[in-house]
Amino acid sequence: MLSVSFEQKLCPPEQLADRLATLPRPLVFTNGCFDILHRGHVTYLAQARSLGAGMVVALNTDASVRRQGKGDDRPINALEQRAAVIAALESVSLVTWFDADTPYELILAVRPDILVKGGDWAVDNIVGAREVFGWGGAVHSIPFLHQTSTTRTLEKIRSANS
Repeated sequence: MLSVSFEQKLCPPEQLADRLATLPRPLVFTNGCFDILHRGHVTYLAQARSLGAGMVVALNTDASVRRQGKGDDRPINALEQRAAVIAALESVSLVTWFDADTPYELILAVRPDILVKGGDWAVDNIVGAREVFGWGGAVHSIPFLHQTSTTRTLEKIRSANS
């Protein structure tokens, strides 16, 4: 099977320590499910990346997504598929994943200079914010520019099929 260059951005968590040293600083960290990629996602990721020189995106594993209560059939796309799509984005430097309910341990391992979440998160409620501030980093909640969501997209698809 032919490997494509963006797949080099895929990084299992156990290889993260070695790969982080190759990324430019300041380093941005964000996380999420990114199940069905839409304009809101790619705009958000481009905005997050503009805050630093490199960016790590951590994806929830399939089991972690299911525990979030987004629906019995979520994620629609398996981790392997979601990771490849995110890795193909120019704004993304590295893609990894986590199986916990939060990326807290991963944030401690990455030690990002900039921690970012979407506008539905108040800075004070972002997991790892206190720690990032503690080592001199910045934390941002980026307002949504496009009112799109995977849940709404799925509702639209389902209503068209009923």
